[in-house]
Amino acid sequence: MARSSRLLSIAYPLLGVLLVLGVWQLYCSNAETQLPGPIQTWEKSKPYILEPLTRRSEMDQGILLLAWTSLKLLLQGYALALLVGVPLGFAIGMSRRFSQLSDPLVQILRPVSPLAWLPLGLVLLERSRPAALFTIALCAMWPTVLNIAAGVKSVPQEYHNVAKVLRLSRTTTFLRVLVPATMPYMFTGFRVSLGIAWLTIVAAEMLTGAGGLGGFLWQEYNSLVFEHIIMCIVAIGVIGLVLDRAMMWVESRVRAALG
Repeated sequence: MARSSRLLSIAYPLLGVLLVLGVWQLYCSNAETQLPGPIQTWEKSKPYILEPLTRRSEMDQGILLLAWTSLKLLLQGYALALLVGVPLGFAIGMSRRFSQLSDPLVQILRPVSPLAWLPLGLVLLERSRPAALFTIALCAMWPTVLNIAAGVKSVPQEYHNVAKVLRLSRTTTFLRVLVPATMPYMFTGFRVSLGIAWLTIVAAEMLTGAGGLGGFLWQEYNSLVFEHIIMCIVAIGVIGLVLDRAMMWVESRVRAALG
């Protein structure tokens, strides 16, 4: 029974992918369109996939080198987002006055698109890489901030009462009560923030012309190489899936270690 369930869990996603490829190929075969089909896309993109570590020039590299360039910038911006977002989320959740003070600013800044933040970052920081980090951090931090704040506010009052009875210090209460109780909310915020950071880095690379998947995608669009555009889109989606599953794995390990 368990074996058949595992087989089905593999078979259904593969069937879904095959159906999409079939519809895509059928559409391209019977319609007047510039969109290349899956076979044409594979033939054109094969050198980048089969030679993923080949570097021909700054903007002409194998798919793994392009992805690694984007991931390095992503990890730096994401770390900065968490460095700011985690303490801000706990501060909002633990202090009613600070929550009231910051709520209008959070609600105004949170929905601003990375396409708006990047030009401001370029004006303030005058270089594309720091501007990209600024944009990633500012766009990605809000899910972490809001989820942690919601998690802290949802901690039952009984937990706080027990901490008072045991005369736990503020630091101990924070580390032994608030952090474990907030963990599910925290990792939900981390996952959403990571996804937004990945979206933002691709947009930032496209706008600044920096190396990486976003920069390569924009270059190939300007060159009208649609097969490479599709290759980049698929690579961006696959990497986003891997990042999300990696964060889920980290969450499971941390929660197992805590209890």
